[in-house]
Amino acid sequence: MQPSAEMLHTLSNCFLQTLAPNPEPRKLAESYLKQAAEQDGYGLAVLRLLSEPTVDDQVRQAASVNFKNHVKYRWEPPADSGLSSINDAEKEQIKALVVSMMLSTPPKIQSQLSEALAMISKHDFPKKWGSLLPELVTSLRNAGSDYSIINGVLQTVNSIFKQFRYLYKSAELYKDLKYCLDEFASPLLDIFVRTSQLIGSHAQSANVLKPLFECQRLCCRIFYSLNYQELPEFFEDNMKQWMSLFHDYLVYENPLLKENNDDKESVLDQVKAAVCENINLYMEKNEEEFKDFLPGFAADIWGLLMKVSLSTSHDRLATTAIKFLTTVSKSVHHSLFNQPDALKQICESIVIPNVELRDDDEELFEMNQLEYIRRDMEGSDFDTRRRVACELVKGLSTYYSQEVNTMFSTYIRGMMERYAANPVQNWKAKDCALFLVTALAPKQTPGSAIGSSLVDIEQFFATAILPELQCENVNSQPVLKADAIKFVTTFRAQLPKQVALTLMPHLARFLLSESNVVHSYSALCFEKLLIIRDGKQLRFSDQDLNLFVSVVLNNLFSALKLPESQENVYVMKCIMRVLSIADVRTYAADCLDQLVAILSFLYKNPSNPTFSHYLFEAIAALVRRSCEKNPELVGVFEAKLLPVFQDILALDVIEFAPYVFQIMAQLIDTHNPPLPATYINFFPPLLTPVLWQRSANVPALVRLLQSYLQRASNEIIQAKQLEPVLGVFEKLINSKNTDHHGFFILNTVVEYLDYQPISGYITRIWNLLFIRLQAHRTGKFIKSLIVFMSLFCVKYGHQALVESVQSVQQGLFVTIIQTFWVPHLLSITGDLEMKLCAVASTKLLCESPVLQSDATIPVWGKLLNSVITLLVRPEEERVEEEVDAPDLDEMVGYTAVYAQLHNAGKKEDDPVKEIHDPKEFLVSSLSKLSSCFPGKFSALIQQSVEPANKAGLAQFCSMYKSAIV
Repeated sequence: MQPSAEMLHTLSNCFLQTLAPNPEPRKLAESYLKQAAEQDGYGLAVLRLLSEPTVDDQVRQAASVNFKNHVKYRWEPPADSGLSSINDAEKEQIKALVVSMMLSTPPKIQSQLSEALAMISKHDFPKKWGSLLPELVTSLRNAGSDYSIINGVLQTVNSIFKQFRYLYKSAELYKDLKYCLDEFASPLLDIFVRTSQLIGSHAQSANVLKPLFECQRLCCRIFYSLNYQELPEFFEDNMKQWMSLFHDYLVYENPLLKENNDDKESVLDQVKAAVCENINLYMEKNEEEFKDFLPGFAADIWGLLMKVSLSTSHDRLATTAIKFLTTVSKSVHHSLFNQPDALKQICESIVIPNVELRDDDEELFEMNQLEYIRRDMEGSDFDTRRRVACELVKGLSTYYSQEVNTMFSTYIRGMMERYAANPVQNWKAKDCALFLVTALAPKQTPGSAIGSSLVDIEQFFATAILPELQCENVNSQPVLKADAIKFVTTFRAQLPKQVALTLMPHLARFLLSESNVVHSYSALCFEKLLIIRDGKQLRFSDQDLNLFVSVVLNNLFSALKLPESQENVYVMKCIMRVLSIADVRTYAADCLDQLVAILSFLYKNPSNPTFSHYLFEAIAALVRRSCEKNPELVGVFEAKLLPVFQDILALDVIEFAPYVFQIMAQLIDTHNPPLPATYINFFPPLLTPVLWQRSANVPALVRLLQSYLQRASNEIIQAKQLEPVLGVFEKLINSKNTDHHGFFILNTVVEYLDYQPISGYITRIWNLLFIRLQAHRTGKFIKSLIVFMSLFCVKYGHQALVESVQSVQQGLFVTIIQTFWVPHLLSITGDLEMKLCAVASTKLLCESPVLQSDATIPVWGKLLNSVITLLVRPEEERVEEEVDAPDLDEMVGYTAVYAQLHNAGKKEDDPVKEIHDPKEFLVSSLSKLSSCFPGKFSALIQQSVEPANKAGLAQFCSMYKSAIV
């Protein structure tokens, strides 16, 4: 169906209104577009609109972004997303038009359409879109010298082929890769060679050269994708031609291509960097085939690095080139560096200049603190000059460890001497020394101590680090202060406990530093110190922190008031950690006031999901450490938290709702029945269907519902709210993504309610469970069912379990035991779950007549064998990896994603706590049973139980002095 002119006009006006500064027309337009997207033909209409040259460019640009997002979310929407899919006929029309439209639109729109095309290809290419690659190849060959079309095609192909860099090896992958190679490898080389010839004949025209070099950059990226998995035959056969051209570009120079802006990377440098990545790929994966070209490229890269400036515009080129040398240094061809003065020249001319702090780094430290910290402290700086230069040193140390260590020890000593001679003038020398010591430290495993082969850590700490930390002026030379704190963080496990304790007051002082980096590093260091473990015990206890916890908390909250630190993740995480460990009951009310004030400001415009998460973790930690130990504080906490929580829910702040539900559950857990009326009145709205439609709410609502069932079961029954609760269970049990949450509700009902209130619903419950078991069983569902049936058995008795299941269908109980319980019992995990299922199985074996009849006695033997396996074999031997577990959402951006609060976790009760050892319970029960039927069950054990399990059972009998006769 072709979109009408009226529809296109309406869409055009809507897209124009989405750009309006006034929020009211903008929201109306967005609402209309959201509704329109549900209608068939919407995507095709938007595609038609953005291809109209008479439409305003701003509208076309907005439409192109909308089309890309429409494709992203509706081409193949997840089953539980609630979004309608684009119908198949419309998909075919879009695929027929999108390539030609993409190639005929202006660059900004072309870019959006190219991304949309790549998204479609993820689902349909090549199986459902066999015409795509031939159409692109035809467009490439028919483009002549029109590099706007050529580069548009290459940009699209590059986006499509990127998948080959990330997918796991499989027969399907290689089939798709071969298809792409057959179609595109030869045209790719043709355009690369032809464009190289054009570059040679247009060396004096920058306007002509730039699109030509952009073409070569895209060709290099496509080369990388097609060669990533393994060396294709076509590329091996034509390697000499490719490598010859790669060499030409590494040594090519043309001042016309230089950018006027020193911060902007030139297209020539982009091509050189892409070449470096390609030859590095060959060095890593095709070393044997590449070895003849290696000496020439090593010389090219070496010469290139000698000329590359320290400007940020050359950063990517420098890092990719250094990475190549690093790969070579760790390979069998490392002897290339075993030349007179070669190591010294690399270290002094390449490593040291790239490690030294640049003016741009200083500016980053002062103006973009988050990015500086991300690069410097969090280990995400692998592509910075400093980091890759240090990786080169580590690579050289693979075969030349002694020589490299000796050289860098000398360099570091020299840097420290230059600093000592003039601390004010030469502070960057000390920064470089400290960076090298920390960056070249061996990789630390959690809880382990690390050292350094470059310096004596204790001596270096005393002479270079401690003076910085003891400096009274927390604002002087902030880069060196940050370096010193980073050193403590890096070598924290090696510092003696008493030394670390003496540093904590100093770290607390630096929380007030005006430098965002310094007080962030201080918070991060403090938090890392608090989680060090010696064995299973935390190194620092609440008593260790007593002397300065008040100052630390005060300074942490003060740090959040400093400029650019109002939502400082490192500070809030440190607050959370201190509240989790220290005894803060004395300061609880004041801390809560400050946290509530932050939350009251934050919920009006949530913008930083990680900060918000640690804020709620801090509140949960305060509840756990204060209210659970000091019940009289509960009322204080509720008076301050509940009004804010009510505002959050009333305003429908969907990002915060899951956190609110979890902390409310935590507060309910601190009460003994009966619950205050505030909570009882809040219960009915919890069962509102709209709340449960949001997947992010479900785990938190289930957690809250469990707390209500545990603390207010009588009130729920009296208010006739049990049926709506079971209605929630019914909704959750029907989806494999939420069925385990349904079981959590059901288990809590059984654990905390008597049988009489649920007896009228039990047949319906079994029907729901067994229908789901028959229609769509998964390993997770079956295990959850076994745990539930086990809990039902130990709580209400084996007779109630058998009779209620048999009421659904006569003989069903034995069928369930034989078909599901016996084979899946050994997949049960978790100490409490294993104990519960073992005890319930033992009760069924030794107390239930239904499994002891002549007809069911073989089932009895199989069940006993499974129980012994559960108790004898370690979990890792019994349990296969889950293949049907639901995917976990990543916390990216600010979407309403469930994030569990560690400090608000539910404390699991042992439903069979009267039984201390399930092994002893098994053999004592078997002993009693066998004494009533001498010879019957001992003979059955010999027939039914595996040899290894017989030995295990005999060991249990000996251990607990029980006999099976």
